[in-house]
Amino acid sequence: MPLFRRRSAQASDQIDNETPAGVDGSTSDDAAEAPARGPFDSSQVTELGGRVDLGAIWFPAVRGMELRMEADKKTRRITGAACAIQGSGLQVQAFAAPRTAGIWDTIREEIGASVTKQGGAVDDIPGPFGRELLARLPVKTKDGKSGFRPARFVGVDGPRWFLRGVITGRAAVEPEQAKLVEAVFANIVVVRDEAARPPRDLLSMHMPGQPEESKIAPVDGPAPTARELDPLTRGPEIAEIQ
Repeated sequence: MPLFRRRSAQASDQIDNETPAGVDGSTSDDAAEAPARGPFDSSQVTELGGRVDLGAIWFPAVRGMELRMEADKKTRRITGAACAIQGSGLQVQAFAAPRTAGIWDTIREEIGASVTKQGGAVDDIPGPFGRELLARLPVKTKDGKSGFRPARFVGVDGPRWFLRGVITGRAAVEPEQAKLVEAVFANIVVVRDEAARPPRDLLSMHMPGQPEESKIAPVDGPAPTARELDPLTRGPEIAEIQ
């Protein structure tokens, strides 16, 4: 299995028109001139370039975007980041992975089985980042009726890391709306520390701009791994920046 998946330039087309911006709203020429293929390893990108430092993930900041951090209810450790922009959402998490093989194929099968078990449906299809899952997630409507919410599960195997994204809202069903969200995902930088970690161990994240020592401390056991995370639920929102 190849360590990297080839990705088309489609995912970064929108960057030319929607340049990642800093938290203060200023645009970044560095991010606009980034290579067409991503997400990136920290060895490929040495400066933030319009991204927000979240520890294991440098997240591209786009004008008008709302960024929220998510935490595990039991351990209170940060488990991921989610953004909302133009009626679409993107939730991302970064995990440790083996040196010689990717884990997206296996995780994709597990997500599909989980969605199906809970009454949803999935299609395994090609996408701008390789194979992805187009899912119909079971939900309850406001009047108590059963319904479905569309979502796209995307994943990229990097050098000793794996990045998973969940795309919801308009970008899950409208190709034109998907371009901006795909560009954000494609311009993420993953910062893998040198610590020995088992595959699927969540990489350490922290609040925007804070050092790793300032992240929320665990209160009961280690952070969850990919096997323990329910793909149909999201963690509590604990912070927001615009």
